Amino acid sequence: QVQLVESGGGTVQPGGSLRLSCAASGRAFSNYPMGWFRQAPGKDRQFVATTRWIGGSAYTKYYADSVKGRFTIARDIAGNTVSLQMNSLKPEDTAVYYCAASSTRLIASTISKTENYDFWGQGTQVTVSL
Repeated sequence: QVQLVESGGGTVQPGGSLRLSCAASGRAFSNYPMGWFRQAPGKDRQFVATTRWIGGSAYTKYYADSVKGRFTIARDIAGNTVSLQMNSLKPEDTAVYYCAASSTRLIASTISKTENYDFWGQGTQVTVSL
């Protein structure tokens, strides 16, 4: 049984930082996309950042425009853990953050689509507030 377990959410003031981690178990995802999405109240789940395997232990990283330059995604060398370092957080970053993994080697044009991810974590709340 595949499980994605997130950790690291919490409450932080604007301008602060948080680090999210997600560990996968039940199958190997080293050659497949793993990333992060988020969902704010009353809104659809949206893409945040993801990684695509390009060979060996190398991954290409993709970011939503709204988080570029502030968030950094990383995979561990074994490929079954993905982290999200979030800096310069803004109130509009407040959401439930979900780890996601795909069983398909997605191409760049489809890698940010929620429907292309088969496995999801339970979500972790991130709140940015004074």
